Amino acid sequence: MFFSPDVTTTTACFAVEARPEPGVMPRVLELFAKRGFVPTQWHSSVGGPGRGQISIDIQIEGMDGALAEYIARCLRQLADVDSVLISEKRYAQSA
Repeated sequence: MFFSPDVTTTTACFAVEARPEPGVMPRVLELFAKRGFVPTQWHSSVGGPGRGQISIDIQIEGMDGALAEYIARCLRQLADVDSVLISEKRYAQSA
């Protein structure tokens, strides 16, 4: 099998920690939807001491790094969002 190092699929990954309020998830999703992105993966769970935190993990395939950084800054400005971390995954595609 041959892997071409210059042909990759990039996935932007977001880890959002927020207070478990009903409006948090729609506000987070809106930042992606209004730019035409549908998450390729979305996982959220409420936990922590006294269930006081919601963790949202989002993956968006095909988003470039500059846009991911911009959206992370926008996420950090949302009410009830405590922290946002971003990372990038790359997968080599076979020829």
